[in-house]
Amino acid sequence: MDYGIAENAENAAALEKARSGDRDAFRVLVERHAIAVFRLAYRMTMNETDAEDMVQETFLRAWREIGRFDGRASFGTWLHRICANRTVDFLRSRNRWQEANAIGNTDQEHDPFRNMSAPTPSPERAARSAQASAMLVPALKGLTEIERSAFVMRHYEGLGIDEVASALGVQPGAARHSIFRAVRKLRRALEALGGTSQL
Repeated sequence: MDYGIAENAENAAALEKARSGDRDAFRVLVERHAIAVFRLAYRMTMNETDAEDMVQETFLRAWREIGRFDGRASFGTWLHRICANRTVDFLRSRNRWQEANAIGNTDQEHDPFRNMSAPTPSPERAARSAQASAMLVPALKGLTEIERSAFVMRHYEGLGIDEVASALGVQPGAARHSIFRAVRKLRRALEALGGTSQL
């Protein structure tokens, strides 16, 4: 997912109207970006209710600050930055990062994105993927807030290093280092759990 691509004409028009205070235009932007923002928040919190709260706060803050949006980054990247920062603050303030009940749900039936994948994998590949996911989720609790956020945005959302850095408000080198540390910790955790990590 490349949020550096220029906004298309309709998106740009809606954005311009929203910056002028048009609530209907902003509602159009919400509809176009809500799933992506929710996906990011859900991957970071591993909790559907918390993710929904983060989406609401993200768009509320975006509406309040829409006049400050300068277009240097895409609107999607700007929203991701707001969502990532707000979610990290939420996790820190609530001390939820290390709590098992915030990230311990490995039941695939509760994943709101489980039916959104494109091609159907082979049974063997699906089994390997399910096993890896079940092992990865508890391993994520060993990461710091920044490491997990960086890992999620890079490997789940497909953002580039510069976009991850921008979203987290750090230098690219720091973002790259956080991702490296996250991958190293996750690999060790998966190996300890008996998994053959592909990280």
